[in-house]
Amino acid sequence: MIAAEGGDWALGAWEWVVRVTEWGTANWSYPGEPDRGIRPLVLEHMRLSYLSILIGLVIALPLGLACARWRPLYPPVLTGVNVLYSIPSIALFFLILPYTGFSDWTAIVPLSLYTLVILLPNVVDGLRQVPDHVRQAAVAMGFSPLRRLVAVETPVAVPVIIAGLRVASVATISMVSVASLVGLGGLGQLILSEGFRRQFDAPIVVGIVLVVLLAFVTDALLVLAQYLLTPWARGDGRRGRPRRGRTAATGTPTAAVPPAPEQRTAGER
Repeated sequence: MIAAEGGDWALGAWEWVVRVTEWGTANWSYPGEPDRGIRPLVLEHMRLSYLSILIGLVIALPLGLACARWRPLYPPVLTGVNVLYSIPSIALFFLILPYTGFSDWTAIVPLSLYTLVILLPNVVDGLRQVPDHVRQAAVAMGFSPLRRLVAVETPVAVPVIIAGLRVASVATISMVSVASLVGLGGLGQLILSEGFRRQFDAPIVVGIVLVVLLAFVTDALLVLAQYLLTPWARGDGRRGRPRRGRTAATGTPTAAVPPAPEQRTAGER
């Protein structure tokens, strides 16, 4: 009896998955209507997310540099950023709506401001963790302040900055869906308009899965970018292992070379 009920539940779950998948496949795109379907919503979600993240990063880098150079500036700037972040996103969307209209900027401006609360501390912490002897070495080599920033300090701070960028990216991709309340939001329109308002579960599931998938892909790309930008941080797993010498001709291990007479200790003489 229990086995039969378990089999019925599994069969029902499988049929539900098949139904949701078929709905997503059937409504992915319409060749004669490029603005209809799931595909344009995914592209809109990506556009709103990536533009917001990029603008937030462009603002956070010089602002974080200024806060790292002039320490008294950091507390008031961070307080202002936190105050902006405390404003509910829906309220901020409607406050900006009279000035931006039903354009992408209605979502991009608030989302860019929200990213600062994550990116700004990471930029400041990344620049402050650069060792002083590294800066002094760059000065001794004749690096100008700008060249020292670009060639020395920023590369050292890249892991910390990208760590904050990963968090900000995932948060922004999820928050874009809220913008569907003002007529934007990409996949948020699929979740709210097509799903909750019509009491239809397939658009809700498809929208949530695509948002999560987009967040995972973006995070993986940022990890790859960090790997490419920080070649010195790559471990080959062979550091610290003794290597045997090999002859150039045969490639066979060579015998240990005895120390020179002048290098022997007094007990060996």
